[in-house]
Amino acid sequence: MQLKSLILAAGLAAVASAGLADGHGGKVKVGMITTLSGGGAGLGIDVRDGFMLAAKLAGNENLEVVIEDDQRKPEIAVQLADKMIQSEKVDIMTGIIWSNLAMAVVPAATAQGKFYISPNAGPSQLAGKGCHPLYFNVAWQNDNLHEAAGAYANDAGYSNSFILAPNYPAGQDALTGYKRTYGGELAGEIYTKLGQTDYAAEIAQIRASGADSVFFFLPGGMGISFLKQYAGSGVDIPVVGPAFSFDQGILQAVGEAALGVKNTSQWNKDLDVPANATFVEAFQAEYGRLPSLYASQGYDAANLILSAMAKADVKDADAFRAALAAAEFDSVRGDFKFGTNQHPVQDYYVREVIKEGDVFTNKIIGASLEDHVDAYAAECSY
Repeated sequence: MQLKSLILAAGLAAVASAGLADGHGGKVKVGMITTLSGGGAGLGIDVRDGFMLAAKLAGNENLEVVIEDDQRKPEIAVQLADKMIQSEKVDIMTGIIWSNLAMAVVPAATAQGKFYISPNAGPSQLAGKGCHPLYFNVAWQNDNLHEAAGAYANDAGYSNSFILAPNYPAGQDALTGYKRTYGGELAGEIYTKLGQTDYAAEIAQIRASGADSVFFFLPGGMGISFLKQYAGSGVDIPVVGPAFSFDQGILQAVGEAALGVKNTSQWNKDLDVPANATFVEAFQAEYGRLPSLYASQGYDAANLILSAMAKADVKDADAFRAALAAAEFDSVRGDFKFGTNQHPVQDYYVREVIKEGDVFTNKIIGASLEDHVDAYAAECSY
């Protein structure tokens, strides 16, 4: 189906939803704070582009989006959040990539009565005891993709993993998640500096450790640096990671060094779901590149908001929250549902890095975890 046809079909569907939204109070203003410059810019750009594609396809004129760059700095994210809440008068906030920024912004935003829809960061603190009725995560809880990697490592027969991640909330959740499902021994466990680019010391430790596998979580530019240096080091120990270290934008920068690596994800471009096929084709037509995991999450976040707008007035917090919780939208992942802490209950897959023509990408090779509920849901009570 061509993009014009996709837009027409989506636009016709949006006529009804836009009409319903009019009946429930009209416009909804969304404040998007995400990373659009610096080392993590590709992640935020993809979330933004996925979100705005969904908004364009829906054609709902009642949705207004204000976008700002947090520069991956918590203090700037806090300033922007204050501006959006106090001056812009947004109804909903979204967009943050990094968990340390989420921890700086989300509790304050929800305390002021604003909905927060996370398209990425899912720190354990906000999934468990720090959960909030106005906070939803459309992506995952931070531990989840790493739990799936631990389960894969068991299936692959690995029994002595060396594990590493950056020392910030998502990195801590990453290693916790891997250890939760992985049944073997640890040859080593280290936390690296957030934003680090030189991994010579860590690779030397891996070489000397006697490990039979390496699990690492290094998103964005950190993962590019590590993989290139690891490939050039001559260390021949298989690596496993979450999708964040093998996502579409990263793979082009890493190149041949990533071929054959197994990684875990709740999404891939070849997932056999009608809404996913529509998304992938429309994203390529709109932006001239393959979508990433982050783009898929931004797309779903926008469609979740649009589905709630069709059912309730955002000024009626209880009704709008119920509409969000119902999650009645066509997710790129297929059937979508929230758990009791308003984080997804979903399947996780094992992917393999391959090359299609001149493009490095992933293909799904199997399932890792099915209908997986995060470990912190039981701690959440409203």
